Amino acid sequence: MAKPKLIYFDAPVSRGEECRLALHCAGVDFEDVRVGREAWLQMKPTTPFGSLPILEIPGRPPLAQSNAILVLVGREHDLHPDDAFEAARHEAMMCHVEDLRAAVSPSLRISDDAEKKKVREALAASFLPAWAGFAEKQIGEGPFFAGGKLHVVDLKLHMAVRWFARGGVDHIPATIFSAFPKLIRVHDAVRDDPRIQAWYAKR
Repeated sequence: MAKPKLIYFDAPVSRGEECRLALHCAGVDFEDVRVGREAWLQMKPTTPFGSLPILEIPGRPPLAQSNAILVLVGREHDLHPDDAFEAARHEAMMCHVEDLRAAVSPSLRISDDAEKKKVREALAASFLPAWAGFAEKQIGEGPFFAGGKLHVVDLKLHMAVRWFARGGVDHIPATIFSAFPKLIRVHDAVRDDPRIQAWYAKR
């Protein structure tokens, strides 16, 4: 029987990685399809929105957009709230993560290092602390976003914090979120979850 396929770039980052983690935490036996630049350029015109990740489920049309994929996996595998209002609250936080990516990602395309430094220092001075402050207000007493149970929203928050905490974003301190203990706690709780550790132990 054909397996679901999760298609994303060949890198353990961002939207694709959070969807991989969701499928893994859900116990779904899926095909982890990783594409390079040339394959992506050929594939792009055939995709739903010209973007990755894409989830392919046998008998269904391709599903794009990471939040949609996460919510589907979460609903089907007890990783997203059943209560409609609580689910919406989780989805609002997932949108908040996408706001972060939308603000920072344009700086990835700046080739002039002086200009990139200027843009990213401005993000570090204002946008990123404000973003984290809003996130902090929505997070409960933990260790995860909504208590003691991991949901797909936690995977998305984890990937957002990890992006900076690893020190890989030039001109933005790895400690940019250190003043926000709830946000850091979610990141650490996901990192330390046995399912997440098992995923990375195989890679």
